[in-house]
Amino acid sequence: MATATAPAEKIDLKKRLHYLYDASATDMAIVEVPPMSFLMVDGSGDPLNSREFRGAVEALYGIAYALKAAVRRSAAADYAVMPLEGLWWMSGMRRFDMTRRDLWKWTLMIMQPDLVNADLFIRTVVELEKKKPPPSLRGVRLERFSEGRCVQVMHLGSYSTEGRTLERMCDFIRTRELRMQGKHHEIYLSDPSRTPPDKLKTLLRQPVTQ
Repeated sequence: MATATAPAEKIDLKKRLHYLYDASATDMAIVEVPPMSFLMVDGSGDPLNSREFRGAVEALYGIAYALKAAVRRSAAADYAVMPLEGLWWMSGMRRFDMTRRDLWKWTLMIMQPDLVNADLFIRTVVELEKKKPPPSLRGVRLERFSEGRCVQVMHLGSYSTEGRTLERMCDFIRTRELRMQGKHHEIYLSDPSRTPPDKLKTLLRQPVTQ
């Protein structure tokens, strides 16, 4: 007689980390961000006209969904793939200039549960390489990332209008006598291919120090 397979444990990462993946569009929040594991890939240039950017997104999601399937098989656990995130900066510039896309540098990333370790990551990449891997596959890494104290707020609307929200964030940081450090961080909570530009939800985060 066949033995029934136990259902996979459901892990709700967004619920566990709700204070990091949800925010008000009007109220700034100061949060403590713990160290977490991410799939990461680096690049540079204007994301709107970059084959490198599109390839990086494809590679990240390819590995993320393959790891989700591997965890379900090996650990009998299941979780939703987390949203795409991006770190943005410009070499030698203190402030991030929204108008100089050609000078942008970026790291795209997707947060991973603790069940995803280095061995599982390597095995999954090797398996993907046997199929038809995206060109940027070898550029993806699994890395521990920590930001510590951050200011964050939800931006509602097109990416092109983020400048106004960033100015509000800078004013908030100044009035609290804090200082920006690290890289500008964005978390994309909407699918731009399915969501009207004025309805897009992007969580903006900036590491700070006293």
